[in-house]
Amino acid sequence: MKPTYLFIVVLLGAFTTGCQTTKEDTGRVLGGVIGGILGAQVGKGSGRTAATVAGTIAGVYVGGSIGRSMDDVDRLKMGRTLETNRTNQPTSWNNPDTNRDYTVTPTRTFETAEGPCREFTTEVDIGGRRETAYGTACRQPDGAWKIIN
Repeated sequence: MKPTYLFIVVLLGAFTTGCQTTKEDTGRVLGGVIGGILGAQVGKGSGRTAATVAGTIAGVYVGGSIGRSMDDVDRLKMGRTLETNRTNQPTSWNNPDTNRDYTVTPTRTFETAEGPCREFTTEVDIGGRRETAYGTACRQPDGAWKIIN
């Protein structure tokens, strides 16, 4: 099976398992896509498939952890960061209810037919471990930022 097809099968399986919240699923998909892409770039020859699968699984885990950890206030702060920060200007905060530290950094801004979009990095301290996820969000007509990948 080609690495791309295997990656899609693994990602779909991870996305459809269990009854999890939408934010966790979003985190899993983001993490799985990024992990699979990075794994495919690192692996060579026959090891490429294994690297893609390993990257996807690791990404699903990390992305799901970050998605689970964010509450409504965290998502609002993330949206404000995407709306107001210059590229590569991070915003950090601590959520006193969850005792998690977040840093969101917009890394690229671009226009689409539907409006502005931004790539970003999210770092969060979960249980003493620093985890990082990457994604893209686009501004919706109501002004909210929606993660698209």
